[in-house]
Amino acid sequence: MTADFTRTITVDATPQAAYEAINDVAGWWGRVTGTTTAVGDEWVYVVPGLHYSGMRVTELEPARRVAWLVTGSYLSFVDDHQEWNDTVVTFDIEQTDAGTQVTFTHTGLEPAVECFEICSNAWSMFITGSLKDFINTGVGQPYTFEAAEVLSTDDHDELHKEVADSVKVR
Repeated sequence: MTADFTRTITVDATPQAAYEAINDVAGWWGRVTGTTTAVGDEWVYVVPGLHYSGMRVTELEPARRVAWLVTGSYLSFVDDHQEWNDTVVTFDIEQTDAGTQVTFTHTGLEPAVECFEICSNAWSMFITGSLKDFINTGVGQPYTFEAAEVLSTDDHDELHKEVADSVKVR
């Protein structure tokens, strides 16, 4: 049994449809800058003033698996603001008698880390709610931005550049 945060959902869709929905990150998690559909793609997810994650796609097996490396992060609500750096997010997909099963794991997000409670609650909401609905119906509940939270395209692009630059020095 792993201590890493894991959630499993069963959806009424083909493994390929689940795979495609997972890769449409903006449809279930929120606005991203960059691309998410090829190994080596890099992208940034941002909740202004609270959280950003730079991700690199490390594995794509159609209808079977998606994996992302967190290449840079900022979590404003914990002492180690870069607690997610070098953690790995995976989605394992398989057909079962009950439907398509998607197992989400955030390797490195475990009870010993400070953000575990807040981050696992947020992931649970996105995986068991938004992603599941997005796969089943094509409509998720991604995080949206209001008023002062809205980032311009230039702001988002600058965050993506910062993460990409930090990766180059690794």
